[in-house]
Order: sequence, then structure tokens, then C-alpha cells
Amino acid sequence: MSLLSHVFAGPATPEVAGLVGVLLSDPVRSGSRGPAALPAEPTAERPAPPALRAAAWRPGGPTGLGTSAARALLPPPAADGRSTPAPAPAGAPRAGDPIPGLHCPPAVPADPAKVAEVDRRLEAWAHELALFPPEWAGDFAGFQVGRAVVLQHPGAAELERLVVAGKLLVAENVVDDCYCEDYGGSPIGLGGRLVIAQSALDPLHTADGYQQQWREGLGADAPLRSYAEAMRAYRDMATPSQATRFVHDMARLHLGYLAEGAWAQTGTTPPVWQYLVMRQFNNFRPCLSIVDAVDGYELPEPLYSRPEVQRVTALACNATTLVNDLYSFTKEMAVDEHHLNLPVVIAAEERRGLKNAYLKAVDIHNEIMHAFEDESAVLAAEDPVLARYTTGLAAWVAGNHEWHHTNTYRYSLPNYW
Repeated sequence: MSLLSHVFAGPATPEVAGLVGVLLSDPVRSGSRGPAALPAEPTAERPAPPALRAAAWRPGGPTGLGTSAARALLPPPAADGRSTPAPAPAGAPRAGDPIPGLHCPPAVPADPAKVAEVDRRLEAWAHELALFPPEWAGDFAGFQVGRAVVLQHPGAAELERLVVAGKLLVAENVVDDCYCEDYGGSPIGLGGRLVIAQSALDPLHTADGYQQQWREGLGADAPLRSYAEAMRAYRDMATPSQATRFVHDMARLHLGYLAEGAWAQTGTTPPVWQYLVMRQFNNFRPCLSIVDAVDGYELPEPLYSRPEVQRVTALACNATTLVNDLYSFTKEMAVDEHHLNLPVVIAAEERRGLKNAYLKAVDIHNEIMHAFEDESAVLAAEDPVLARYTTGLAAWVAGNHEWHHTNTYRYSLPNYW
């Protein structure tokens, strides 16, 4: 039985309760995001989710073994349960301010009513699939998943498309945290777990008896259920080509998870260039590759496959993933000072302090971001569909940055200014 099965179907021990409290952890620490799949033919009956027991949970961020240092970084909750920004040292950015010197265009403001409705539908979906105990009504507030997808997709064709993007985001975080991260996951045996997870997106086709066992296996595990059902929703919304694109990008993501897991097992701190290779795979690309589907059109495959389009897509994904490295830095270092992120690998390779390494990481992000903007402008000038696509990528990058720097529940900055 997987650890997640213990979490959702077994006794709520203190250790398990702590693990449940962090299922919606960092969207892109092990990678980025992950959708779901079509576990059975449309006529097949869905397996009933296993019974679950309520697990204890307290608001306020990560809980469980090894997370006390991370909790200490979080601002204390106010009377209404929301986080209260801690006072900033003189000269430092205030809580909720962007990283000084980080280049990113402003995001389109999120409509609060739309955010609230997306959150409501996502929470209902999570309870329907038994991803979380029913007692958790309203506990998506700290993660702000509805606000994330509304900021990232300002051109969404309709509300339901934002909900589907949110389902993919939730599912990717459940798989990441429960299969890859410390909160239930481990690099040991990760490849075996991820190949089964990939089958929730790219369905198995085999002899009938084993096909049925596969369906039952997907239904019995919450991360697999989340992938399968989110992918089902995306297939209903997207074209076959867009769905295939997404499945391919998820395989890339899982490859990145495996690279990071392998380095964790061997205690390896890679050279900066190798780390950047890993982060090009272990990044937000599955989230950005759906921008046309969410906006209600399709970038045709011949255009999407062009090397120039692949390059600007990769640049956008890499820039926004390094944003995650920079905003997650304080939280990660409080838990594990050797946790791999861009400042850590720069500091190790160049034998410089973390402050200087962090500031250099900001410069690397900015160089990538400027290249994205410059090259996107060239593509946008030659084709209106490419202009729409690159605008969608830029909006996702800007919205994601806005979500990171304003989410004081999850993130705080080091005192490096």
C-alpha cells in the first residue's frame, strides 16, 4: 500500500496528519505541474474512491516531520485566519513586494469573483474524488490556486477552462508532493511510481484482464485519480493535438523529476549548466503549453513545432521556473540548506556566498526573460496566431510572478538588499 493510501484510507496518526497538511505544496519544486488521464473507456464504470478518514489539519503552511523550520518563516495568522505580513527589516522589500531588480511585466489583475468561483469548483472536485478530507472546506485559501490560474490565463475563453487548468495544477502538485517530495515521496523507487502516473495521462492498452487491473489501480490511489480525472477534463476541452502535446510535456516533466531524484540519492550538486538542463525539463512547461486551449483556440502543430516557437516556449518556461526558485528560496533553505535551487548551485560552483549567488540568479532570470521578449516580438510580427500564442505565454509568466510575490502565506524573501 502506498503512503498516500495510508493518508487517505488509514488511521490519522500524527505523522500522517502532518503529511496530509502539505499536499498542496510548491507547484514546481520537483517540477511543475501534472494533469490527469483517461483511465478507462468512456463506457467503463469509474472505480469508487476508497473510504477515507478525516485527518487533522491546521492552517498555516507546511506541517509534519522536518517542516518546523519552514513554518517558522511564515507570518503569524491574523484573527480571520489569513496570514499577517511580518515587519520587514529597514531597507528590505516589504512582504508581498517583488524581488528587487527582477524583470517581469505586470500581470492583468485577477477578478475576485472569478477567483472565488474557480476555487469553489476546484474544492468541490477535490472532495468528489476524495483527494482531501471533507472537513477541509475552504482550506485552498493559502495556496490560492484559483487566483493562480485566473492571473495566469487572463484571456481564458470561459470560466470552465480556468477550472480545467486548476484541476491540472492541483493534480500536478498532488503527484509531485506525494511521489517526489519529502511529504510522502522519495527518490527511491520514483521511476516506478512515475511510469504508472504517466499511464494515467497516456492510457494503457493491453489484454482485458490486465486492463481492468490497471483501471482499479488508478482508482485506488489519490495522486493517480487526480491525474486521471484532470486529464479526462482536459481531453474534453482540448483538441487531440493539444492533448498529445500535453502528455508529451508531462513525460518531459517526469524525466526532470527523475534527474533531480537521482542527484538527491547520490548527494550530487550539479554544475550550473546541468542544473539548468534539469530545470528545463522539471518546470512549468505543462502549464504554459495549454495557454491556447484555455484561451479557446489551437496553435496548429506545424507552427508549434517550429524551432523558433519551441525556443520561445522553452525560454518562457525557464524564466518562470527560475522565478519559483527565487521566491521559494527562503522556505527551502530553512528546511534543507543543501536543497537544490539555482542560487545554491551557483554558490557551490563559484564558491561565492548565497547572497551573491542569489543576486546572480536574478540576473540569469532577467537575461532569459529579455531573450523571450525579444524573440517573441519577432514571431508575433510575422503571424497573428503566433502573436496570440506568445501573448498567452507572456501573460502566464506575468501572472505566475504576480502570484508568487503576493502570496505571503507561502513565500518570503531573504534579507539580501
